[in-house]
Amino acid sequence: MSKTGAWPVNCNASAPRPVIRLASLLCCGSILAGVPALASAQSQSGQSQTETAATAQPAAPAPVLPARANAISTITVVGAERLEPTTILSYIRLRVGQEYTSAAADEALKDLGATELFANFSIRNDNGNVVINVTENPVINRIVLEGNERLKADKILPEIKLSPRQIFTRSKVRADVARIIELYKRQGRFAAQVEPKMVQLPQNRVDIVFEITEGPKSKVRQINILGNEKFSDGQLRGEMVTKQSRLTSFFSSNTSYDPDRLAFDQQKLRQFYLTEGYADFRVVSAVAELTPDQKDFIITYVVEEGERYNFGDVKVDSQLRDFDSDVMSTQLPMKSGDFYNAKLVEDTIEQLTELAGRYGYAFADVQPRYNRVPDDLKMNITFVLREAPRVYVERVDINGNTLTQDKVIRREFRLAEGDAFNSVGVLRTTARINSLAYFQENFEVKQTEGSAPDRIILEANVEERPTGELQFSAGFSSIEQFILAGSIRQRNFRGRGQTVGLSINYSQFSRSAQISFSDPYIFDRNISGGIDIYRRDFNSFNFTGNDRNTTFQQATTGFSMRAGVPLTEYMSLVGSYTLNYEDVSLDENLFFSDLNGDGVRECDPLRAGRFLCDAIGTRLSSIVGLSLNYNSLNSRVRPTRGKTVSLSAEFAGLGGDVRYARFRGRAQQFWNVGSSGFIFSILAEGGTIIPLQERPGAGVDDVLLTDRFFLGEPQIRGFAIRGVGPRILTQQSLLDDLGRPRLDANGNILYVTERNQVRDDAIGGRNYYLGRAELEIPLGSGARELGLRPSIWADVGALWGVETPVLTVNPGGIQQRDANGALLYEVPTTGQFTTSPTQPDGTPNRLSIQPGTNLREVFLGNSPSPRVTAGIGVNWNSPFGPFRIDFAQTIRKVEGDDERTFTFNVGTQF
Repeated sequence: MSKTGAWPVNCNASAPRPVIRLASLLCCGSILAGVPALASAQSQSGQSQTETAATAQPAAPAPVLPARANAISTITVVGAERLEPTTILSYIRLRVGQEYTSAAADEALKDLGATELFANFSIRNDNGNVVINVTENPVINRIVLEGNERLKADKILPEIKLSPRQIFTRSKVRADVARIIELYKRQGRFAAQVEPKMVQLPQNRVDIVFEITEGPKSKVRQINILGNEKFSDGQLRGEMVTKQSRLTSFFSSNTSYDPDRLAFDQQKLRQFYLTEGYADFRVVSAVAELTPDQKDFIITYVVEEGERYNFGDVKVDSQLRDFDSDVMSTQLPMKSGDFYNAKLVEDTIEQLTELAGRYGYAFADVQPRYNRVPDDLKMNITFVLREAPRVYVERVDINGNTLTQDKVIRREFRLAEGDAFNSVGVLRTTARINSLAYFQENFEVKQTEGSAPDRIILEANVEERPTGELQFSAGFSSIEQFILAGSIRQRNFRGRGQTVGLSINYSQFSRSAQISFSDPYIFDRNISGGIDIYRRDFNSFNFTGNDRNTTFQQATTGFSMRAGVPLTEYMSLVGSYTLNYEDVSLDENLFFSDLNGDGVRECDPLRAGRFLCDAIGTRLSSIVGLSLNYNSLNSRVRPTRGKTVSLSAEFAGLGGDVRYARFRGRAQQFWNVGSSGFIFSILAEGGTIIPLQERPGAGVDDVLLTDRFFLGEPQIRGFAIRGVGPRILTQQSLLDDLGRPRLDANGNILYVTERNQVRDDAIGGRNYYLGRAELEIPLGSGARELGLRPSIWADVGALWGVETPVLTVNPGGIQQRDANGALLYEVPTTGQFTTSPTQPDGTPNRLSIQPGTNLREVFLGNSPSPRVTAGIGVNWNSPFGPFRIDFAQTIRKVEGDDERTFTFNVGTQF
């Protein structure tokens, strides 16, 4: 009788057995000789004696039992390699001296098969000599995965039971196949197939190969809803997390089938109906069927809506002595006769719990008591505030901080030992510690019971994370062209909460270096302070068409000190002092000329404009500032709710060379719109600068060019950088063949007016305002994983108030002269220069005009009239860095404004 495993393994275990035959003859001889046999206690218990197949020694004969047909004389194991024969015999119930029967042999084969240790096994009986032939299962050499691309090996191998150096068993293989398929199902790939294969190796070793066919991701093709009458299928599908697979859902990962999500959607449907007043709603069944092609699922919900309920008697039953039940009942958000809303009930419970916490009842328990009246379709609710003791803070514990000093965390607590407990203080403490960004995300202050019922312990269990930053970045933008930057910063220097940093930035048009230090608690007092030392080189520019041209260079060296004190929890007052040394210069080769013929080159208004010539020079600015700040944002990086307001005033004139007063204000508010993730924000900003000194000269503004406001991209999208506000357009006059200005039919001089062929110089303004409204649109989880955040927006703003400059009008231009001062003419046929106005035959020569001198300047854009733009934009955390792109449409503009429909900004870190 034999038993062979399902995994084919070739093994020849049969061999001549002369020794076994000899042992059998000796045993029979002893019986025939009539040798008396005594049964020992051990033989009576069924134990047997065996010899290994390797030595093939005959088993010692057991004492002969009374004559019994087909009695087992010996049991021998053949083929064992790693297992001891005694171990193998312990798995079966055959024993020497027992009667050998087919049933007993079958039971032994079943026992051997149950061990799953053998590839082949058989039992043979030769006249009482039982021989067990076995071929052991091989040892696993390695596990190989093939075809897995969507699910990597490091995700699969820890989940399976087979591993190298284990004994191969079929049950483990089957279990691992099922486990791998289950892993793919969790990924939404229900068509995945796994085929195990075994590769034979020497020394009874094997490689196990799992050939995986991943198949496509199973999508939800259709969601059917049966039994709904009050709400449409589309409205109910909108409440579900799972979405139908459509072309418009390309970026959504919620179109794949997930059994857990199916159960969650049932709960979402119930919440929706309960919110709409259908208290008896239930989901009768939810069935997901796989399509015949094994690619998609069709989900069918069967629902019972029931009747719509109204609120009946709604009141508060307070057992707390500080709360009047009747007064609180009148202030509940739901009224009798309103449609029942389960979400409103939950919100009311939270509000009552929070209210109790504000008054020191940390362990207040609010329980709603429902009384449903089906006949009247009424839902009566009583909110019971159970009695609880007023609680005080017994102790504040801080754990887990190894670098950060205790005082850095403790000073952010809004509650101290001995204070009456206040839930608002706990929430504010949590927000302030999270804002430090020194510890784990979603940190919460833990509340535990103290030594008495009226005592509570507040615990800050923090997990520190790195606060040092070393960053190198490179990028390209429509504003700065190529950008290189590097910075090093430690936001928790020496664990004291101080910030030190060094940054260097370089681009085609600007360069800067800065060292900074700030301390939010100077000398452990609630006073913040900081200092910045910097050098900034900036090349201003204008546009001729799409070409950006450098105009003046501004080098600023200076430092700024600041100190601030909190006025309230959200408001602070900050004072500052800034000292700047500025050097403004122009390229003499481009903008200087010998205006008086005395060999001294000066700034030429025809080349640079009077406003630029007026700006050059060196000056010292001594500025004192004061700002009032309010900030209740829930996040510094990406706020979703709260507001920030800032009012600032600066006075330049405490020494130095410039005198002015500058005032600015800025306010921004964020809201969560609904529960779908929409974020709406508005911004309002404005400023003015008032000169405190007079600068003599017609058309000379009392505020220097470098101190004025500028407006355009990125402050107001839809316009070029510095594309809004006062500007001077320098237009060349058209010349005829003789170099004279061309005239129209009415005798007026013709000028080049195409915007891309004139020089455009923004000269800034004294006043500005800016407004913005933006709605960030949530996408599916797939798009969120890609970092896509689209938005629609509208911007409005204006810049004005500069003194009207004296403009240059010189359509004829300046005629060039030779070294002796004689006027030069150009011969049209040869292009050579001569001092003669005519050729020998009387043909006039062309006037030789200095390039760029036949022009007129036009002053535009000095208007407070609002400029309005609207558009769409996308923020993308791309693999190569943050990326922002905007498409804008100008709705309203003023003559002279420079529009820009498309803008982008991109960078990277490495």
